[in-house]
Amino acid sequence: MKVAFIHNEKKIGTGANYINDLMSSKLKEDGVIMKNFYPRASLDTPNHLSGLKNILFFFSLLEKRNDIFKYDMIQGTTYTPLPFLAYPIPVISHFGSTNRGFLQATPRAGMIEKGPKEVWYELRKAGAIKELNLKTRRPLRDIAEIEEYVARRADAVIATSKKVKQELQEMGVDEEKIHLIHNAIEDYWFGSDKYPIIEEPRIVFLGRIGAGAFDLKLKGFDRLIHLFDSFTDTKKITVCMTTNKPLMSWMLNSIPNHALFANIKKDKIPAILQPLRGSVLFISSRYEGFSLSLIEGMSQGLIPIMYDVGVAAEIIVNGKNGFLVSSQKEAIEKAKLLLTNKTLRKKCTEGAEKTAELFRSDVITKKLIAVYEKIHQENQ
Repeated sequence: MKVAFIHNEKKIGTGANYINDLMSSKLKEDGVIMKNFYPRASLDTPNHLSGLKNILFFFSLLEKRNDIFKYDMIQGTTYTPLPFLAYPIPVISHFGSTNRGFLQATPRAGMIEKGPKEVWYELRKAGAIKELNLKTRRPLRDIAEIEEYVARRADAVIATSKKVKQELQEMGVDEEKIHLIHNAIEDYWFGSDKYPIIEEPRIVFLGRIGAGAFDLKLKGFDRLIHLFDSFTDTKKITVCMTTNKPLMSWMLNSIPNHALFANIKKDKIPAILQPLRGSVLFISSRYEGFSLSLIEGMSQGLIPIMYDVGVAAEIIVNGKNGFLVSSQKEAIEKAKLLLTNKTLRKKCTEGAEKTAELFRSDVITKKLIAVYEKIHQENQ
């Protein structure tokens, strides 16, 4: 079977790029013939047209259509296979998240609850962010509309969580062509000898936090700082990806008992987390399509406290491998409980590690190949 894999060549440290690389390499190992096709040409547009720019970017792949049509099918991420919907070649669109979900989940600064809300004004005063709110959401709305169009027209759609599947169904996508396939994490997260459970547990954040106001709100940066501020005497560790240098400086200077690891190469992160086994992992996001950081942290024995986003509700069982929360008050209460209850921490640590084993890379490969075979047979 031959699959033309369309995605953006630019490596910006997002979950989408990691999972694209993982899928591609593992499918090749299992005998699928895959070739990556990257768009090259781009437009120079004003900010309010950046959504259209990103969409049109992939139309430059039409110059490679003769090569692409030698394959049995095309796989892309959300809207990226748009230029090929008019052709008879089967199209599969992989949705790790949706722009519709981003827009619905991310509030303006004035609508955020008291406590976390004050963080935004502090960040702006310190120069860590230039504005409290995104100047225009038009680019995201443009992409959301195109995503919906592609999802309805594609031959098959992959959803990485039940929440993403629900979002796709709300867009009008036929449930029969939606395939629920969870993401996986790289093999290097597994296999090392486990450290003993740490005697002095930390509070850990792991993941991308973004750079501007919208991304930071999406990732719940204000929630994270609010929780950190509630545990001034507890050691805290942030392992994050961001291009916002003033924000990194603010974090280094403003959070007591805090260590920051920014933009670390992905395969070096397990070595940072392994000695923290039994610590609390707080994922503060307002929206996730899946949340690779959740699984990565659990694989290292970190105990998640997380809002009901992404795959969290599908895998977190309160008191067994972590806690789902619905407010900052509840998050703080669960963190206090874990930090002071060694027996519970041991139970949840082992439960988290066991849960992470379900997300090894060979699982996603088998499920993707099954979808490819189904689409290939239907188009013979």
